[in-house]
Amino acid sequence: MWKKGFKRVVGLDEAGRGPLAGPVVAAAVTLNTKYKITDAKIRDSKKLTVKQREHFFKVFISQRSVQWGVGRVSEKLIDKINIKNAAELAMEKALLNLEKKMSKNADFLIIDGNHLSNPKLKSIKYKLIVKADEKVFSCTAAGIIAKVWRDMIMQGLHLKYPKYRFDKHKGYPTKFHIKTLQKYGECAIHRNSFQYHGSPKTKAHQIKKK
Repeated sequence: MWKKGFKRVVGLDEAGRGPLAGPVVAAAVTLNTKYKITDAKIRDSKKLTVKQREHFFKVFISQRSVQWGVGRVSEKLIDKINIKNAAELAMEKALLNLEKKMSKNADFLIIDGNHLSNPKLKSIKYKLIVKADEKVFSCTAAGIIAKVWRDMIMQGLHLKYPKYRFDKHKGYPTKFHIKTLQKYGECAIHRNSFQYHGSPKTKAHQIKKK
């Protein structure tokens, strides 16, 4: 895209589609054309350890050659518009945050996924790439920033709702999380549209509300 004349190419990715609680967070990242990748360990955030993600997060947010923005959509809005639309809205917010920092508009987007509905994002030239967080560095960086940012949010929410231990599972449907839901029912940050029962591996999220 740089060779084709696009100067502000932005990679977008999100974190938090699968949890039963908390927001979905997205990040938008654009790089200086002279940026050099020097660490071969950088990869999709899901394939990194917590320490590795936090290390790369600090590297990205501290470098002038990496510009980034973050967007967040609450669990309440997720329930209203569904998780896919909420994830795209989080990307839109991340992009607007980045453009505000740059004082310039993005001229090309690379988005992790295979379908796009958001009008704002579609108004800019873009390319959808499945598993872009494994193939495109700006999307990899966006995925790491989004994941660590969301984890920090969930750490803070743990202080408000300590019995659910959001600091441990970040709202994902672990066995412990399911047990706490069965014992205490839902709290204010649980997604009412995400219901769960049975094994944490089950795709159909169903839990009996108390």
